Amino acid sequence: MQEANAGLAHIDLGLILVLLILGFGAGFLSGLFGIGGAVVMIPMLLYVPPLLVHVGLPKHEVYAISIAPVFFASLSGMMVHRKNRFLSGKLAMYMGGATLIGSLAGALVSGSMHGSLLNIVFAVLALLAAVVMFIPKHEEDGPVDPDRVSFNRVLAMFSALVIGVMAGLVGAGGAFLLIPVMIYLLRIPTRVTIATSLAVAMVSASATLVGKIASGQMHYLAAAALVVGSIPGAQLGGNTSKKMAAQVLRVSLAVVITLVAFLMWDNVLATTKL
Repeated sequence: MQEANAGLAHIDLGLILVLLILGFGAGFLSGLFGIGGAVVMIPMLLYVPPLLVHVGLPKHEVYAISIAPVFFASLSGMMVHRKNRFLSGKLAMYMGGATLIGSLAGALVSGSMHGSLLNIVFAVLALLAAVVMFIPKHEEDGPVDPDRVSFNRVLAMFSALVIGVMAGLVGAGGAFLLIPVMIYLLRIPTRVTIATSLAVAMVSASATLVGKIASGQMHYLAAAALVVGSIPGAQLGGNTSKKMAAQVLRVSLAVVITLVAFLMWDNVLATTKL
């Protein structure tokens, strides 16, 4: 793709260093909040490199390279939360299978979509997720057994399928959409949601990653730099998450997603003729 090659034709040590730092930051937030990291990675890739090293990344490549650290950060963060006994294997299995199918389909279609349209889709999804996350919810900080969590299996699979398609389109793992659905629609405890959403996001990200590579949108060196930074960040974030109150985690995530939605809408309005 000509657009993709133009933006990263002059990748140098300065840009690689910036990508390492961005990967670490997104990985930390991934482990902390149970998000794959794309919800913060994408706007950071759009805004930070032009400010620091004067390199603007093409939108299609931003949405492509962001999915690589999402996969590895989700895997790394999930392992920490599993060790802390917050992961529901049953919920991850039902939602993971459905989101795998949806993500692969969305990723394959995304190569034919205009970059500005992907920006709008992402901005709308982030805004909806932010609004839902501010709905008050009673939090339980006591011991919770993830294996005893009950949920509507059909609703879980259907919602995961829809989220998978949307996540595949924008190159995200979809955890920033899964979390409000799991907390408010499926009524899963926040700590179990954070751990399990990472497992589902990892499955979704793997399908999206295959789709982005198959459609020729991936810049491997840039993606590798993001991955190297994201793995230790996710480990640190996962360990920090255990020490925070569930309500604080939920509200903090809502604030982060709101900020991301604001930045993305600012980008949409600045680059799109309405």
